[in-house]
Amino acid sequence: QVQLVESGGGLVQPGDSLRLSCAASGRTFGTVAMGWFRQAPGKEREFVAGITWSGISTYYADSVKGRFTISRENAAYTVLLQMNSLKPEDTGVYYCAVRRGGGNYARSSNYDYWGQGTQVTVSS
Repeated sequence: QVQLVESGGGLVQPGDSLRLSCAASGRTFGTVAMGWFRQAPGKEREFVAGITWSGISTYYADSVKGRFTISRENAAYTVLLQMNSLKPEDTGVYYCAVRRGGGNYARSSNYDYWGQGTQVTVSS
C-alpha cells in the first residue's frame, strides 16, 4: 500500500511559479514510477508529467513542456513538480500518482495509487 499527500498549491497570477510536492509512504517508493495529473472543473483528468523510478527519464504533456519540470528525491520519498510561467489554463486540482507496471505514462488507468490532490488557481 502506498499513500500520497500533495502540497504546494495556491492562488497565483499569470506568469508566476509554484512548486508542488508529493510525499509518499511505503518502502517501495524508490522502485516505482510516478506521475502528475490535473483536473479542471468540468473537464476530464489529464496527464501533466511522469518520471521513471530512477529519475533518468521524464515525460510531459505538450501543454506544459518547457514550463514544468518533474523531479524526485527518493531518499526523501518525494516527487516535485516545478511550474513556471503559469497560465490561467493551468488551473485545476493536481494529483500525484504511483504506477507499478508499464504502459503509456499519459494513461491514468496505468496508475495504481493516487493522492487527494492540491488546488492550483492561476488568475489575475
